[in-house]
Amino acid sequence: MSEPAGMETERIVVEEEKEAAALIQQREQETTPTENPTTCLPRSPVKSKTLTKQIRILLTPVSATCGEHNKHLPQKRLLEQFSSCEESFGKEPKAKKICSDYSSPETRAISHGVSEVVSNTDSHRCGSVVEAVVSDLETDGDSESDRNDEEVSTQLSAYERKRLKNITENAKFFASLKLFESAASLRNMTPRVQSPKIQRIKHSKAKTETTCRRSMRLQKVDPLSIPLPEAQAHPEPSVDEYVKPKVIETPTCNLESYQARLRKMVLREDSVAKVVRNRIHSVAIHPSESRTLVAAGDKWGQIGLWDLDSGLEDGVHTFVPHSQAVSCMYFSLSNPAHLLSVSHDGTLRRGDVTRAVFDEVYRNEEDDLSSFDFLAADASTLIVGMWDGEVAVVDQRTPGASAELFVELNSKTTRTIHTNPLSRHYFVAAGAGDVDIYDVRHLKASGSKPVVSLAGHTKSVASAYFSPVTGNRVLTTCADDTLRIFETTCISSSVPVLTTIRHNNYTGRWLTRFRAIWDPKRDDCFVVGSMSRPRQIEAFHATGDLVHSFLSEDYLGSVCSINAWHPTRYILAGGNSSGRLHVFKE
Repeated sequence: MSEPAGMETERIVVEEEKEAAALIQQREQETTPTENPTTCLPRSPVKSKTLTKQIRILLTPVSATCGEHNKHLPQKRLLEQFSSCEESFGKEPKAKKICSDYSSPETRAISHGVSEVVSNTDSHRCGSVVEAVVSDLETDGDSESDRNDEEVSTQLSAYERKRLKNITENAKFFASLKLFESAASLRNMTPRVQSPKIQRIKHSKAKTETTCRRSMRLQKVDPLSIPLPEAQAHPEPSVDEYVKPKVIETPTCNLESYQARLRKMVLREDSVAKVVRNRIHSVAIHPSESRTLVAAGDKWGQIGLWDLDSGLEDGVHTFVPHSQAVSCMYFSLSNPAHLLSVSHDGTLRRGDVTRAVFDEVYRNEEDDLSSFDFLAADASTLIVGMWDGEVAVVDQRTPGASAELFVELNSKTTRTIHTNPLSRHYFVAAGAGDVDIYDVRHLKASGSKPVVSLAGHTKSVASAYFSPVTGNRVLTTCADDTLRIFETTCISSSVPVLTTIRHNNYTGRWLTRFRAIWDPKRDDCFVVGSMSRPRQIEAFHATGDLVHSFLSEDYLGSVCSINAWHPTRYILAGGNSSGRLHVFKE
């Protein structure tokens, strides 16, 4: 069993001390009477001065990495070892203090090299190594030192002697340079310049008066930096003023001139195209005066845009912003590049047709969206209808996909929502068997009562729309095969029926239900799909007279259930149940 590393090191040190003491005693016995009995080195003042310097170098603490033999030897043991060697040469005890106080960096390399040589030699050579180094560093050696050199040379190998010689020469060379003394003198000569202190000037915080921010509307400033006229103070209108008849001039074009323009509208071969894959549920025409762009939404959430001026191959672009039927679509009143659409998947999206991006404006995960319309002329706020008889007020400027107000109406179903073109706070909702007009200012979340109900419908109503110019009429399409026109010039407790038109509205389960719509250029004419043969789109006057039938034996062979007018031009688009659009234009 091997001894521990500490005990083995201590045993080696004790043996080395004994061998060194025996060697020194043997040399003292061989010394002649003429020699100094206390040391084997001369004691002249010059020699002692030089010797003290060399002993001081030799007794510098050894690095932990010097030598394989002494890497585990404690530093205290090494000092004691070299102290015993020093006493064997007859030095005074004060030399030990000089060695222990030594800390000059100029001989650090020399002491390191010498210590490494001593650690790599046998323990009985300790005294001889010290003698050899001292004798090499002395300038005037005596005969006794020569004899010691000869003894060391006989005990050291050729490599060790050459190493000692190199260490001695390097020590003399570095001592002659006096690098450390020069560095110390330079540090003393160089004045220490203190960096100037920079005083930072603290500026006093300016006292700002908090002012209330006012919108551009309250500041009477238009977004285009055009000042708006000052509003005149008016007293709060009474309820009677809201129900007074609206006197607005109707278009000057008479019925005969209007009929002549409708006859010029024809269906050509390049005006028929399959835009979407499935049954069309909604159609919208872009209000551009220079190009003809028609949008159609089908049963499974696909929206097709058809640019008739680009030809059939490059003119149709399709998108899928929804997952279910696109029930209603309109181009924005303020930004015609925006196409807004609602779907049975419960989302209202705003599509930018120039970038093909559809952003979500409103979402209702619990109910299907059936229709919507703009409450504000700038299209910032909307009223959205749902199939379960509820409506939501949505503001496009509000971040997120939530509604500003959610209200239950007096109906089980809401199929269409449409606002009055002049008094936009009024909207008409068509539902299951009833049509009601509401005031959005009086809606309550707990339940709202209509301002007036349009009675007379015996079955479910597919649509109800205000007349586009004055809003003085409401046109309804009912499943009882009847088209009705109500007088809404005075919105009071009762609204009379102006006209009743018998019309075949039975479309069945495979066709989209008819929706009679007004011509936006007139307040007294509208169009509706027809089940008659040959297939056609019928135009009626408010009196119930048939004004014109849009048909084409060559290019129209299906029922156009959903139709849309251009707001200013004489262009009419009809969509069928196979995803095909038929566009009549002058």
